[in-house]
Amino acid sequence: MTTENSPAVVTENRGHVAVITINRPEARNAVNSAVADGLGDALDHADNDPEIRAIVLTGAGEQSFCAGADLKAISRGERIDATDRSRRAWGFAGMVTHPISTPIIAAVNGTALGGGTELVLVSDLAIAAERATFGLPEVKRGLIAGAGGAFRIVAAMPKKLGMEILLTGRAVSAKRAANLGLINRVVPDDELLDTAIALAEEIAANAPLAVQASKRLASGIVDGSISGEDASWAANKTEIAHVFTSKDAQEGPRAFAEKRTPVWRAE
Repeated sequence: MTTENSPAVVTENRGHVAVITINRPEARNAVNSAVADGLGDALDHADNDPEIRAIVLTGAGEQSFCAGADLKAISRGERIDATDRSRRAWGFAGMVTHPISTPIIAAVNGTALGGGTELVLVSDLAIAAERATFGLPEVKRGLIAGAGGAFRIVAAMPKKLGMEILLTGRAVSAKRAANLGLINRVVPDDELLDTAIALAEEIAANAPLAVQASKRLASGIVDGSISGEDASWAANKTEIAHVFTSKDAQEGPRAFAEKRTPVWRAE
């Protein structure tokens, strides 16, 4: 059970594996500034700890891995990025533009929609519970998947299949996500964490310098950044500025809150 004073992110080290949990089950593990601070710092600490050789990322509770941005916090005028300006470069949830050398395995215990799927996309591997679902529903709300989802989804699977998820906004089951190559495998709900930790331990048993170098080479990480994504992030920023200030971007969330079909104006 969590309370208002519970940390938004908790870390438990199991040998050479760090298990990092987004700890806001009452908010479906939605990302606010406390999550951005906590997750960003937890990843940074794990990456700089020579005893940690693999990371498992999951969400507290059984309902949701991560519901994306905390819309209630945004509606109150609160920021959801890191409170420390220097850490805002780590992006959404302190993670999406925070390349680290330590392998990350997402253990998806429930819904992973919007920003939740974007956290899966930035992870190196992913194991999902049978109840998990994935998707980028932003277009249904007049928005775009602006935390890397719009360009990473088509890099994670055959382009036309990624485009179908991106342009329809439709959610897909864990089984379908595995068939598409978005995740590695699906396991029974009660076996999720044990399976993810076992995979992490298999990685951690290998030579750590070789594993980290292999991840950097495969991911294009050089000096702590992925220069190959620079153009995509620049275009992403431009599109966000255009779309998020549109009338449709106001209409989508309003229609959702009022439980009605949105009326798009393309303006």
